[in-house]
Amino acid sequence: MIKCVIWDIDNTLLDGIYLEAADQLPDADRELAGVARELASRGILQALASRNPPEAADYVQAVTGLEFAAAECGWESKAESIERIAAELQLGQDAMAFVDDDMLERAEVSASLPDVVVLTPEEAADAPNWPQFNPEVITAESRHRGEMYAARRRRESAAQEFGGSREEFLRKAGTRITIGRGSQQHVPRLHELSVRTHQLNSAGEPWTQDELARLVESGEHVVPGVMLADDFGDDGLVGAAVMQTHPAGAYQVPLVMMSCRALGRGALDALLAWLCDAAAVAGAAEIQVPCLVTQRNVPMRLALAAAGLRAEPAEVAPDGRAIFSRRLTGQLPELPAYVEVRDRL
Repeated sequence: MIKCVIWDIDNTLLDGIYLEAADQLPDADRELAGVARELASRGILQALASRNPPEAADYVQAVTGLEFAAAECGWESKAESIERIAAELQLGQDAMAFVDDDMLERAEVSASLPDVVVLTPEEAADAPNWPQFNPEVITAESRHRGEMYAARRRRESAAQEFGGSREEFLRKAGTRITIGRGSQQHVPRLHELSVRTHQLNSAGEPWTQDELARLVESGEHVVPGVMLADDFGDDGLVGAAVMQTHPAGAYQVPLVMMSCRALGRGALDALLAWLCDAAAVAGAAEIQVPCLVTQRNVPMRLALAAAGLRAEPAEVAPDGRAIFSRRLTGQLPELPAYVEVRDRL
């Protein structure tokens, strides 16, 4: 699935060339701006990569009505701009499409970044009909994804200006994390998270809506969800886990997943702390998280280790999974004051 479309400006999102305008700047290209808005309504991020001054991005945003998750305007190569956008949005290049009217620009990006889907404006006009631009599920969170990334830019800018620690900034930003058991109404979003998360996903594969719906109602499982908000914006349901309960012994957690938007904001730490505490209260001696070991989910494995769950390198199974485990004795991770625990979300 394509998660982000990166647009050129001149003769693409604009019906003309920005810097060649004399008395009047060019209008938006109505067809392509409409395509971008349609894709944004499906939860696909929109971004800019253009050889123009930075103020061109503000103009394009104003005339198209789009909320861009990232904008790279300058005189470097488009491939370099796309690489920076991918890093900023924490997306793989295989989840990105690039639209440009210039054949040489498209050829340069295709040669440098072969995983990026490169499109002409004519191809982009038809993209809403293509399967990779049609998510199976569109949730409330996905419809507002562009706004959430805009809020993230404001949050990160404030964090850079803040002189204290990360924990102090989270408190200053009014961070609010709510953990509670999910219900059937959350199943579409849980499925979406299982499909979209890679860096912060222990299972490494999507879970179906039917499967998640069954687990939400199962008496042998707990499916806690995590809601995240602060003074910059409300991110909604950003993470969840599936914990298989047993009367004694180890509690298995076959799935822990978290949106990359929540990275560094305490939500994953809070979820792992809650899981350890819930298992201990239920009388379990140990908690275990089978985690697929990939190059992309290093952040998840680091978070598990930070919560006291360990796996020996020699214990990686033939299927590529390692068991991260922790004995539930001694001091368990504590939940910060800005975390609220409910029975139900």
